[in-house]
Amino acid sequence: MKAKDFEQQFDEDIDITASLDLSKAKRVLLEQKRVNVDFPTWMIESLDREAGRLGVTRQSVIKVWLAERLEKSALTHR
Repeated sequence: MKAKDFEQQFDEDIDITASLDLSKAKRVLLEQKRVNVDFPTWMIESLDREAGRLGVTRQSVIKVWLAERLEKSALTHR
């Protein structure tokens, strides 16, 4: 398919996923990288309580809180 036809289908809200090789797709700036962080026991216990209260995993709480803090920091340092 030519780029012009592809763009036209996209612009017309036609499903173009059959024309894509999704096995090579990447989520820019959202690629995962594993890190290890050591926390004091009291902090783990607090995180687990909050995770239980919210019904999510400890990892989810940490990710959301870090994302919120980084967004806030980025806004104040513009």
